[in-house]
Formats: sequence, structure tokens, C-alpha cells
Amino acid sequence: MSRWDALRRGGIQVVQWAALAKLPRIVHGFSTRPGGESTRDGNHVLNLGFAEWDERSRVTANRARFLRALGAQQMKLVALRQVHSDLIHRVDKQPEHAPRGDAAMTRTPGLLLAVQTADCVPVLLADTRRRAVATIHAGWRGTLKRIVAKTVGRMQMEFGTRPRDVVAALGPCIGRCCYEVGPEVVQAFASQFEKASEWFAATDSGPHGKMATFDSLAWGEGPNPLKWLWMTPPGHDPPPPRLKLDLVAANRRQLLDAGVPEGNISASGECTACNTQRYFSYRREGPTGRMLSVIGVK
Repeated sequence: MSRWDALRRGGIQVVQWAALAKLPRIVHGFSTRPGGESTRDGNHVLNLGFAEWDERSRVTANRARFLRALGAQQMKLVALRQVHSDLIHRVDKQPEHAPRGDAAMTRTPGLLLAVQTADCVPVLLADTRRRAVATIHAGWRGTLKRIVAKTVGRMQMEFGTRPRDVVAALGPCIGRCCYEVGPEVVQAFASQFEKASEWFAATDSGPHGKMATFDSLAWGEGPNPLKWLWMTPPGHDPPPPRLKLDLVAANRRQLLDAGVPEGNISASGECTACNTQRYFSYRREGPTGRMLSVIGVK
């Protein structure tokens, strides 16, 4: 259940997970960067998020092209006004305005749920028995608030979903190889998750050649009597030490703890920041385009 495919349709590429693609009446896909009506740095790109640098008409055309590539042009796209929260919406019809939140779920045929990303983890869920679906935007704040586990719980309450019937696809996102975070993020995760240390890795040596560790950033270090040896004048402090965070591992653990079988979970394994020819990456590029990750019931 681990195979991922990149399908070229209508001049663009769509990434899909084979286990989701074979489910009857379920449509899903993760967009990529090349192609489309938008232009950036002299190249045509499939920007699917409304941004200041892009024309609204081009984004609308890009979204239509993406839906055609999925064979979902007759479905109604439901996007969210994402705020890095744990707000989850049940959607039974297309809303007039984008709901404020970071996860949506439905059993209504004809609705195509979507989240926008450019480094954060897009998560697609499907209940293979009750034909309910959900889409989740999980940045570090949403992950810290357990939005993935909460969405599985809401599907249980609203649709009678059994976690063992859920399949979960974690799409292209920034990998631990590129996602450096500061002490405040490390401390926040350490206070909430028993296994948080497993999701962090050291970066290159920090100030004065000293390697930061999870324990030193999460819990702090004892007083150092020789600290005065490397004190710097005011305004010349070295940058704070940082660690690399594995958002995929953190969200995978939440799914497992929620009761989703390990064999039902798969991640694309592609890092958006490592591959800006194929994906948009806010961390690597600054203001940039957005990908869409979508799932729905035909």
C-alpha cells in the first residue's frame, strides 16, 4: 500500500497514492508546480492559491485544469480559510464562504474538499467502509494541537467511522532534512508529547561549535559557571540553537495513536523544500504559490 504515482494529465502532473486511487467513487490528488496559466521566474506554474503576485483569473483557470486532470470537473471545490488551528468542519453542502479552519470532512457526494500547502503537511483520510473523507492542513501549530487525531475522532462521532477502516495519505511537505525550528517549538512539543524527542534531529553545530540537543532545548541546561568566557556585547548575541522537526513522523504517530493501522498510513516521502522545481516551498522561497490536496466522493 506504499506506492505513489505521478500522473501526467492535461499538461500537469498529479500525485496520487495507489491505495486511495483504487477505492471506488473516491477521487483524490496532490497538485504539483509545473504547468498552468500562472508565471513565476519566467516559468509556467500551477499556482492554486490566490496570491498578490498572481492574477485571480489565472488561479481560477489553474483550479479548473487541476479538477479536469482528476476527472472531477463536475464536483464542487470546498476550500478553507486556513489559520493554523484545530478547527474541523463537517461539510454537507458547498458553503457560500470559505470556513475558517484547517480540516474538513464530508460524506456528501459531489463535494471535493481541499487544503492549500507550500510546506505544511496535507493529510487526506478516507473511511473505506462508510465512504466518508476528510482533508487536513497540518503545520507545526496544527500538529501540536493534534488536528489529525481530532479529525479521526470527529469522523467517529459524526459518521460512525472506525479508525481501523481509515486510510491516510500524507502528501508532499517539508521534510526533517530542511525544517529547522527554534527552542520555543521544541519546548512546546516536549510539553505535549511523550515521544517528541523521536521527531527532532540535530542541525549543524550551533554558536561556538556547540551542538544543540533535544534535551538542552526542551528542558534547558543547568547554570554554566564559565558562560562569561563566550559572552558577547549587547546586540551581538549569536542566533538561538535550532533542531530539525519531522512533521510527517509526528502526524503518523497521531494517526497510530488514534487507532489507524500502520499499514493504512503512507507518506509520499517528497520534501517540498528540497525540490522547488516540482513543488512550492514557502520556507525555501518566501512568498510563493500554493498546491492543493483534495479528496471527495464522486
